[in-house]
Amino acid sequence: GLQLVSRSPLALPVVTLHRKTSQRSKMAVPLNGQWQCQCPPHKRCCKIQPSMLACDLADLASEAKSVLAAGADELHLDVMDGHFVPNMSFAHPVVASLRKHVPDAYLDCHMMVSRPSQWVEAVAGSTKGAGARYTFHLEAVEEDELDVAAVVKLIRDHGMQVGVAIKPGTAVEALSAVVALVDMVLVMTVEPGFGGQKFMPNCMPKVLALRSEHPDLDIQVDGGLGPSTIDAAAAAGANLIVAGSSVFKPGVDRSEPIELMRRSVLKLGQGLSEEEIDRKAKKKRR
Repeated sequence: GLQLVSRSPLALPVVTLHRKTSQRSKMAVPLNGQWQCQCPPHKRCCKIQPSMLACDLADLASEAKSVLAAGADELHLDVMDGHFVPNMSFAHPVVASLRKHVPDAYLDCHMMVSRPSQWVEAVAGSTKGAGARYTFHLEAVEEDELDVAAVVKLIRDHGMQVGVAIKPGTAVEALSAVVALVDMVLVMTVEPGFGGQKFMPNCMPKVLALRSEHPDLDIQVDGGLGPSTIDAAAAAGANLIVAGSSVFKPGVDRSEPIELMRRSVLKLGQGLSEEEIDRKAKKKRR
């Protein structure tokens, strides 16, 4: 499990696997090399969030407007510092520039940085407008001067929603003391730092455990999501879907993968019939 340095009574403890979670995780069994996880029907809103790192970055504003027009609910922005992950991407000045072109878009900022508290003020300033989420990695708090509860408070004090992310190698039990503090949990389905990786279906038991324990939680998945992998994530209980390469694939009508992934979540996650999904789609278009 994840070992965290304790700096206060609010710092994360080392957590062992609870019997209840263990039993529920047994619902996830491998079949023909794929993990089959089916959550109880939930009512969390489905949101499709194109990962802007996969777009033509030389035309970022136009690409953002394109996917929003194609039905995207939010824009997912990957901020990397070259330390927490072995790669660098855009930082808050680019986010601020993008905000000027999409003032009404919700910005979902995935902070792959070593010290989450360091960038809260800058990101809050660059995302002012229609709303934003600041998602930090649980693993990164080890190098931060603040503990998890203090990082969460700092983010909220700056007017943003709070998300917490875990890498594929981090046990879901490490989140037990954190879930009640945040608005969203991100379960990475690839190693963070690079786009275009293959979806890791063995991460789905984490999603299933979270959905079973927390039916009202927003659960996000990020990495390798597209038409061929969405069903596994939707069935496990994910309702916030980050997709990069599958949405920005050259020659593809971007509305098609967005709509396909939405329908999968509504059907396999919320338990809606095809007829009910069609009615929802018609209502949204009005």
